Amino acid sequence: GSFKPRGASNALLSLGLDAVQRGIVTASGGNHGLAVAYAGYTAKTKTVVYLPSSTSEAKAGKIRAWGAEVVVAGEVWDDAQEAALARAEDDGLTYIHPFDDPNVIAGQGTCAREILLAAPDIEVLLVAIGGGGLISGMAAAAKAMNPAIRVIGVEPTGAPTLKESVSAGELVTLEKIESEAGTLSPRRSAALNLAHVEAFVDDIVLVPDEDMRDAARWLWFEMGIAAELSGAAALAALRTGVAEITTMSKVCVLVCGAGTDGMS
Repeated sequence: GSFKPRGASNALLSLGLDAVQRGIVTASGGNHGLAVAYAGYTAKTKTVVYLPSSTSEAKAGKIRAWGAEVVVAGEVWDDAQEAALARAEDDGLTYIHPFDDPNVIAGQGTCAREILLAAPDIEVLLVAIGGGGLISGMAAAAKAMNPAIRVIGVEPTGAPTLKESVSAGELVTLEKIESEAGTLSPRRSAALNLAHVEAFVDDIVLVPDEDMRDAARWLWFEMGIAAELSGAAALAALRTGVAEITTMSKVCVLVCGAGTDGMS
């Protein structure tokens, strides 16, 4: 139900056999963990997924259904990642980062390639930003195929991680997160993602949770698409006008994750 298996599977396929056989571990707000669990299942290897307490039990249950061990650690993704990295060190597991990994970024970039092969006249791409792996891959691929395309990133007003980092010209660690969109809310991104965003992303806009919720409800009632709160962020930016787009532009909005929390 999201783009995440593209990156997780590409990362696993890029590992050596020994690394795969030792097992894999990650930290996730939900969808990346589900994707890593799926990748681990296909490779028949031990998989451990660390989640913050904000992750829904429904998503944790889906991760367990793919055979992964689920560990809840901390309140936000950054806490879960610290615990997952310690587990990787202790048990010799391979850590698959949700966004700070070139192979994950390359896998996510296939979304943009497919979009532009299907509709090469797209002029604007609206893409949600969490840690930055999706927009890093999509923006790089889109600009390679069409240097004139505009790529606009969308973050929650309560978690402007990369917008503040771009403004500062360096990585910024947010003091706190004030958004329910957990998969869009790391306190800190990574140098690799900031470099991609600075090079390929034209603008970053912010949307409040309630606008994301309204967009998720619209997707359900008008399109029959059940999008999670984070998955509706890009549409929220279009519907509210916070993304400045000329009336006649051909726009693609990426709905990047399925779920029901957007309609609660």
